Amino acid sequence: MSQKKTRKKSAQRAGKKATAKNPSAATTRRSLSAGGRRKKKRASKQSSYKPATASTGGFKFLNSEFFKFWSLRLLITGFVVFLGFTAYLDIKIRKQFEGQKWALPAHVYTRPMEFYQGQNIDREVIRAELDELGYQAREDIDRVGSYRFTVDRIEIHQRKFRFWDVLQDQQKLLISLDQNRISAIRVTNADGSSFNTEIVRLEPRLFGSVSPLSHEDRSLLMLEDVPPALIDALIAIEDRQFYTHFGINPVGIARAMVKNLSAGRVVQGGSTLTQQLVKNYYLSADRTFKRKLTEMIMAVLLEMHYSKEEILQAYLNEVYLSQAGNRAIHGFALGSQAFFGRPLHELDLPELAMLAGIIKGPSYYNPIKNPLRAKERRDLVLKTMLEQGSIDQAQYAAGIATELKVNTAAEQAAPLSYPAFMGFVRENLQDDYHQEDLLNDGLQIHTTLNPRIQQTLERSTRDELNAIENRKGIESGTLQVAAVVIRTDNGEVAAMVGDRKSTYSGFNRALHARRPVGSLLKPFVYLTALEMPQSYSLATPVDDFAITVSQKGSPDWQPKNYDGEEHGPVMLIDALAHSYNLATVQLGMQLGVGRVGQTIRRLGYQRSFSELPSLLLGAVPMSVLDVGQLYLSLASGGFKTPIKGIRSVLSKEDEPLARYPLAIEQVVEPQFNNLIIYALQEVVRKGTARGVLNGFRHDYGLAGKTGTTDDYRDSWFAGFSGNYLTVVWVGRDDNQPTGLTGASGAARIWSKSMQQMPLQRLELPYHEDVVAQRVYYSLDFAQQDCSLSRQLPMLVASLPLESLPCAELMQYDPNDDEKKHFQPLPRKQQKKSFWQRIFGQ
Repeated sequence: MSQKKTRKKSAQRAGKKATAKNPSAATTRRSLSAGGRRKKKRASKQSSYKPATASTGGFKFLNSEFFKFWSLRLLITGFVVFLGFTAYLDIKIRKQFEGQKWALPAHVYTRPMEFYQGQNIDREVIRAELDELGYQAREDIDRVGSYRFTVDRIEIHQRKFRFWDVLQDQQKLLISLDQNRISAIRVTNADGSSFNTEIVRLEPRLFGSVSPLSHEDRSLLMLEDVPPALIDALIAIEDRQFYTHFGINPVGIARAMVKNLSAGRVVQGGSTLTQQLVKNYYLSADRTFKRKLTEMIMAVLLEMHYSKEEILQAYLNEVYLSQAGNRAIHGFALGSQAFFGRPLHELDLPELAMLAGIIKGPSYYNPIKNPLRAKERRDLVLKTMLEQGSIDQAQYAAGIATELKVNTAAEQAAPLSYPAFMGFVRENLQDDYHQEDLLNDGLQIHTTLNPRIQQTLERSTRDELNAIENRKGIESGTLQVAAVVIRTDNGEVAAMVGDRKSTYSGFNRALHARRPVGSLLKPFVYLTALEMPQSYSLATPVDDFAITVSQKGSPDWQPKNYDGEEHGPVMLIDALAHSYNLATVQLGMQLGVGRVGQTIRRLGYQRSFSELPSLLLGAVPMSVLDVGQLYLSLASGGFKTPIKGIRSVLSKEDEPLARYPLAIEQVVEPQFNNLIIYALQEVVRKGTARGVLNGFRHDYGLAGKTGTTDDYRDSWFAGFSGNYLTVVWVGRDDNQPTGLTGASGAARIWSKSMQQMPLQRLELPYHEDVVAQRVYYSLDFAQQDCSLSRQLPMLVASLPLESLPCAELMQYDPNDDEKKHFQPLPRKQQKKSFWQRIFGQ
């Protein structure tokens, strides 16, 4: 009995040992039935043998020194790599975040709009410009950026602005009107003090930028300048836990995953504002695990080094909001201007909510292109703000009831709308600044561009080109154009067009298209003669007969008149007025081509040209700017003033860097300048350009000259009033004939443009040496009939030895119409002379 118990205990101990060594075997034994235990036991031992060996081998490998050694090495290596990668990211974050964060493009501004006592104004023009500046019409002007029109006054609450010469604080303007003429201007400062002044100016409008290669554009703002409502809206819709998380928000990520899974699509993102800043500022938009992991690490690092306020300020300046052509609008400061035309601090709650809502999809929620989506998104932002307690129910109800409004005037006058003028500004800047300074340093460039005149010029060139093509049967889109408008008092370019499509930013014909100018050079031939008063006057006879000019190494030159006729001896003034080629060549050869060339250089043309006889008829290629520089010396009273497009350049800290002051040099004596302008006025009154006066409501004393080249390839017109000079070229890029003269092409665009500009009458300075002399219409001095005479200005040194019996020598007043304009003759007298039949007088 005891032996059996002993054997049983021994068997049990052996079983326990076996179980300890092989647990699977014990499990197998317990699963057997009692009746077949021995047989199953053998089977279980056999079946458990291989697994036991494999399991034991695996544990031996995992527990081996080899595995432990390499696992530790890999773990340490991975940790070191992670630390190194993190350290690299840390350095990258601090280096970029603490240095200059963005390449700031140079911002380009129009001229400021000025008001002065005695100024004649157009209310609608002023209203349009105020709208483009983002000013709002209101019943009262308590808010900055508002205005009000009444019958006899204009009231404006002007914004603060740093001009190149003074920091102008916000102030209220009261402009009193007598009809449409400014009678008084009163200024009220922010402290309530007021005073009268003779002149004030509004801030200019941003219209372009010299962007870096990335084409990113932004205006920087400080956090203290951001309306609190914008921050509330941003936090509510984008990152509710911004002030509590450490760069990433695990709860937000989990919540977003749940909502996205339940919706079956992406309806909510889990990125914090910090992560968004990291992605936009440091990383690409790739949707990869590596990029996302890097983003999260960098977000945590950013929060470790910088405060929430610094991160928020960077985000407000970095965020992408819109696209304007190839120019990306970043930051809320520039976004506010792009959509509303107003500074950020002037926006109300619904407008701020709309800006915050755009972030999720700048194109999808663009209020200009997709107003319904934008309004829904704005209302969602307002609802979220209500739920977060940022606004109350009344503010929410008023906000969603507000119509979605963007500044369409500012949108139509969007930056980079004037590429021809921008090209001119760039060329001006390249003389004084390195390219990297223009792309990175945030310069403020104040230009001479007048947006009202620019838009007038663009509209006129487009409409008139289409009309000319229709009238002449020219294929639509064939003709091209270049034009420039220049202020005569200081040489500032007010407007420029370099293509019939005003927004085309390719080849700029205004700057780089140089075409023969034809008869536009004739006034300088005649000026050269008039500067020799002992030999020439406006009444001097010039032979309009055929002439052959010998040229060394070239065939003889035989110019012809455009009508193919010879007009015999004609007065100098009439030869210019009717643009007679033969008379001009005869006169130029008497003077000497070299002397004429000297006059052209003296008045401002600096490029090289050949002094061949064909120079006399304008065989010199020029751009509209080149022509403008020459004619400006006449229109400005005989003073050469360099054409310019920039007034001043400021740094991003508002410090003046460069001024472009007025530089003048007298190149034509005033008495001679008076005579040539009188002759150019005769071109408009009675000569080749007499049709341009049709449509003008007043007599502005306009002066100008047509230009046409061989085979009618180029059509030119240059003309001026008392305050504006405009030069227009019309032709084809392939240099094929157009069939247009200067009068039938370019002059039509000139006339249409000038009619819509605020012109001043051309007033010539009085000069004691210029007298009014009565001369015959005809050069037939045998006729002593004073009814066949006219009065011309003449220098005392040019007076003829014999005067008409009825002539009374008078002091010449260049601005007296009765003396300046000759009187029409009776029809019966027009038949008495060959010359009268030619001139129709």
